[in-house]
Amino acid sequence: MFSTTSSTNPNNDIELSSPPSDGVSCLKFSPKANNFIVAGSWDQKVRCWEINASTKSSIPKAMISHDAAILCTDWSGDGTKVFTGGVDGKGKCWNLATNQMLQVAQHSAPIKECFWIEESNVLVTASWDKTLKYWDTRQQTGTPVLSLELTERIYAMDMLYPLLAVATADRKIYIYDLKNPQSPYKTVESLLKYQTRCISCFPDKSGFALGSIEGRVAIQSLDDSKQENSFTFKCHRENDTVAYAVNNISFALPYGTFATAGSDGGFSFWDKESKFRLKQFTKLPQSISTATFNLDASFYAYASSYDWSKGSQYFDPNQQNSIFVRVVGDEAKKGNRQTKKR
Repeated sequence: MFSTTSSTNPNNDIELSSPPSDGVSCLKFSPKANNFIVAGSWDQKVRCWEINASTKSSIPKAMISHDAAILCTDWSGDGTKVFTGGVDGKGKCWNLATNQMLQVAQHSAPIKECFWIEESNVLVTASWDKTLKYWDTRQQTGTPVLSLELTERIYAMDMLYPLLAVATADRKIYIYDLKNPQSPYKTVESLLKYQTRCISCFPDKSGFALGSIEGRVAIQSLDDSKQENSFTFKCHRENDTVAYAVNNISFALPYGTFATAGSDGGFSFWDKESKFRLKQFTKLPQSISTATFNLDASFYAYASSYDWSKGSQYFDPNQQNSIFVRVVGDEAKKGNRQTKKR
């Protein structure tokens, strides 16, 4: 579908054709083909598209059902398989070549996050059952190779090998070295007072960015001697009186800059070193539920989908769920500041 500027696509980005019929919960680009993306949604489907930047179009390539609403997804290292985690507590593996879906993980509550660890050839899953589990997907035993009990439900997780950052409902962040994953090497308290919505590891693995339901982001260093580099800032607010959830933080790995996307329908690019916003984009008419950069930061994908943050009374059944992909230029590079500090 060719994109046109409209009230639903105010930034004139590529709009993916044949979008999900229910809320979009996760987006992930292929680690091998930078223009392939998958999306998981509450309609129980995971879909794959190929994006053509030159024609500003997309081609639906494949789709399969997880048999329950999907909360998370990731690719295998070679880009031939896609993993999903659902509200049914099942983790599944979709073989794109054979179009088969096999169960590879199990929790007693919904799986909120999943990541494929190429270096150790295992899948790590994080659940609201307060556990972190590692699975050898080649063995259909139903038994994890490692299972860790945490203090609370896992609300967010990010991985940039060997760093794994896990955020729980009690506002703790457990930091693991995946070369020795049996226990966290560091546990820190969130700098934010309210519920965690998202977490993202710094590209240099020296810390993480954390987003909350209160329209605030924390930049936290893991080095105790460099805590002067840790700070918080407000975003996704209206006149500083109405705060919206920060639903996603994603780093542009080549540049070290990052994007935030929120319940207010807005997204912005930021530079944490200079503490400046690089660019603020035109807001969409409904929430941005999730977003992500691809590996070389040439694309930024975001989903326009109601996130239920205002309850059922604000749900509009006439609003379509949409996924947009922005072709990223210099706007994500440091030194391209367009708006005032924070």
